[in-house]
Amino acid sequence: FYAPWCGHCKALAPEYEKAAGILKGEGSDIRMAKVDATEESDLAQEFGVRGYPTIKFFKNGDKSSPKEYSAGREAADIVEWLKKRSGPAASALTDEAAVTALVDASEVAVVGFFKDPESELAKVFMQVAEAVDDIPFGITSSDSAHSKYELTKDSIVLFKKFDEGRNTFEGEITKEEVQNFIKANQLPLVIEFTEQTAPKIFGGDIKTHILFFLPKSASDYQDKLDDFKKAAASFKGKILYIFIDSDNADNQRILEFFGLKKEECPAVRLITLEEEMTKYKPEDDWDKTPVKVLVGKHFEEVVFAEDKNVFVEFYAPWCGHCKQLAPIWDQLGEKFKDHANIIIAKMDSTANEIEAVKIHSFPTLKFFPAGPGKVVDYNGERTLEGFTKFLESGGQDGAADEDLEDLEE
Repeated sequence: FYAPWCGHCKALAPEYEKAAGILKGEGSDIRMAKVDATEESDLAQEFGVRGYPTIKFFKNGDKSSPKEYSAGREAADIVEWLKKRSGPAASALTDEAAVTALVDASEVAVVGFFKDPESELAKVFMQVAEAVDDIPFGITSSDSAHSKYELTKDSIVLFKKFDEGRNTFEGEITKEEVQNFIKANQLPLVIEFTEQTAPKIFGGDIKTHILFFLPKSASDYQDKLDDFKKAAASFKGKILYIFIDSDNADNQRILEFFGLKKEECPAVRLITLEEEMTKYKPEDDWDKTPVKVLVGKHFEEVVFAEDKNVFVEFYAPWCGHCKQLAPIWDQLGEKFKDHANIIIAKMDSTANEIEAVKIHSFPTLKFFPAGPGKVVDYNGERTLEGFTKFLESGGQDGAADEDLEDLEE
């Protein structure tokens, strides 16, 4: 389910089509489709679509309980997730060759080696396989497979194409412990920030992140990265260690988020995500509080209302300056909640992208005066008094130096 104006939908489209091509080429029975939810609003409402893009998987014609897609945004991620959801949670691997084939074909794979498929560990393994969406699972009772991987007892092994190559589960036999084992080992000790890895970074269960901004062109780049990996080993599964190439033009926006310039790198920042960053989801009670919570779906409807003046904070959940501003913004919302034509609002720009409005740093404050297609950037004091003066002056006192700008088409 997509919206034509949604930037995230446009980014996903070629990967979604590529995934459909892969499945068709393999002769799969899985069929992929798309719905313009702005045209088919009744259909979107029927299936609880409240943000874009939303992907739902319908199995065996059951319309009552579709499974919502929750993995990455590359074609391989989509194909793997669909195969897992349409077949058994863990593939039956009859011999060592089948195990090797699964391991070789996967960036990360989890294999259960069980002489006794009815053992307590085997039952827990299958429960975890049902619960984990983004990794392929296999199960084998082959003696030759046990021998090849030098296993003397029933084991759960996570294979990966990075770091130490494999990890064997040694903890207490519970679903929670096995899931924690997988979460701790499925990502590299140090993960590079890219558009592809961002969903795993921000959508994962580890909420404390150390960001290392380092130019790959630096003469001591590898030495510094190796030291960073050594530090990461002590906090595996507890803190996510993230490397960001400060030379990469695509990463300049995130440098700006943290108030960094290229010449100030290498630099380290620590962030804690104190709230869930659920992608593309609007809050159900978006208009029930003094500060309205905007998402892509109703952004245009609220902000471009011709009889309303709308003051919007574009923020990121992990941004320190945004957190400092939050109580003041709430006070502003409370102050103007009964005003006839002024709306105070906020939008999580890490979860929503609007084509007409480009955000380059956090927090960004923009005022949309009543009438068509105009916006004023706020550049005054971030105080209740400063904001009040700005609004009471009609967006004049505290505006950026440039005149009103037209929104992008």
